[in-house]
Amino acid sequence: MEIKQLVYTNDASNITFPFIPQLFFVFGNRELLEKSSVIAELAALYPESLFSGCSTAGEISNVSVKDNTIIITGIRFDDTTVKSSKVALEDIQFSSIEAGKKLVSQLPKEGLKHVFVVSDGLKVNGTDLVKGMAEGLGSEVSLTGGLAGDGSQFTRTVIIEPDGKIASETVAAIGFYGENLTIGFGSRGGWDSFGLDRLVTKSKENILFEIDGEPALDLYKSFLGDKAKELPASGLLFPLSMRDSEDRAPVVRTILGINEDEKSLTFAGDIPEGSFVRLMKANNDRLINGAEEAAQAASEGLKNSPDFAILVSCVGRKLVLKQMVEEEVECVSDVLDSPVITGFYSYGELAPFDRNSLCELHNQTMTVTTFREY
Repeated sequence: MEIKQLVYTNDASNITFPFIPQLFFVFGNRELLEKSSVIAELAALYPESLFSGCSTAGEISNVSVKDNTIIITGIRFDDTTVKSSKVALEDIQFSSIEAGKKLVSQLPKEGLKHVFVVSDGLKVNGTDLVKGMAEGLGSEVSLTGGLAGDGSQFTRTVIIEPDGKIASETVAAIGFYGENLTIGFGSRGGWDSFGLDRLVTKSKENILFEIDGEPALDLYKSFLGDKAKELPASGLLFPLSMRDSEDRAPVVRTILGINEDEKSLTFAGDIPEGSFVRLMKANNDRLINGAEEAAQAASEGLKNSPDFAILVSCVGRKLVLKQMVEEEVECVSDVLDSPVITGFYSYGELAPFDRNSLCELHNQTMTVTTFREY
């Protein structure tokens, strides 16, 4: 496997590679992606290459966390092939389940080992997207990815389509094929829940209307105190832990938006009626330990260290950790024995907790996907 990584700011004078990449991973600031010609220039230089990536709330380059850059990682595999698919949300009436189904239906099934997906971060229900994709994938195919970010603005997100075009309200996937390719993955949080379990008494998909019979927005604002004035951004600091059955591990849900008229909260994934939620708060040490545990889960079963890793962490973790944010990336790199790393801070992470669980939407986690060819 040949890998080269570039950090682009405004100078596109040296974007050539010493090999012809099969695949580019591109993660960058949304405004820079939209105004820069660097991805179009790469697509013209390497017309046979595929692209995967999106706008971010921060970019990851090896052990560094950056803002207002574009991280470009070109990869040429030794014995692995890649295929692509994409779906415009308007083509399927913005149904996230149908987007997932259509996305995987475009990928050849024979030999498919792993799917990495990037999605619009504001218009997609991540829970439904995963459900739709899972329906069309065999149990032997693993699935990871993330929802695009837009800093802490929550205004507009974009993805890089397989042909290198920048697009909004779109979902795209890369399928990996090869007997000699080994994929690892893991996802962990590290947030502390507090207070009592509260019953979700009214919701529809990812919109929460009532908790314990009270308007959800009013109750949530009472938890936040002065920080309620800063919603929805301040919601990143106080996510909800949700469990919809006794036998499932709780997942974390973060607010994407609020509706003052309906007194409702909109999340990146479903909050089913009858589920239980608890407020959560951050502990820096626990967040960093969570990232380390995600890396350990991603390295399980690997005979050797990975060649390459994609990290998808949450914008909420970045806002909490602040100047300590690189510590979560450094500890992942240490566990994995310093592979080439790329990734981004997201509005939602898609991954199983580990090899013994199903893929689902997470918020406020560090998600690690590792790649190695033997």
